[in-house]
Amino acid sequence: MYEHHPDTFGEVLKKMERRVPGIQEVQAKVTEDGRVVLKFKDGSFKDPFIARYVSDGTIKMFAYLLLLHDPSPHPLLCIEEPENQLYPSLLPELLEEFRVYSNKGGQVFITTHSPDLLKTAELEEVFWLTKKDGYTSIHRASEDPYIRAQYEAGNELDYLWRSGSFKNSDPL
Repeated sequence: MYEHHPDTFGEVLKKMERRVPGIQEVQAKVTEDGRVVLKFKDGSFKDPFIARYVSDGTIKMFAYLLLLHDPSPHPLLCIEEPENQLYPSLLPELLEEFRVYSNKGGQVFITTHSPDLLKTAELEEVFWLTKKDGYTSIHRASEDPYIRAQYEAGNELDYLWRSGSFKNSDPL
């Protein structure tokens, strides 16, 4: 992306500066041997860090942004537990990035165990799986009368999940 779509790559770098706490600037530098090295400037330090020394969550957010801004988007993205290594406060913004991707025509399938991510989801976006006698069934939250009524009454999806409203979703 750095070589073939520099404007898009620059947009991703700017989003990193807005999305990751403490990151003031992200620079891409080409080394003598032609590799691209990312440098992350943290407000607390004088010199920027190369990517090897930043957190897993920072690299993960960068990878998601690259994937979601690919000029040749994939028709289906499957993301397992995007909440891992990310600040819970970043999850609403990440979910919004997934929505933007979806609105452009890509389909996004996310699995999660995170109430924080579920809290920012819309009722129509949520499904849950149950397993019985070796068979898996899928259920749409918006089609469950109790969940819909509770959601419309102002209860958030994370609360409904924690309270056991998603029938048979808890493995215990």
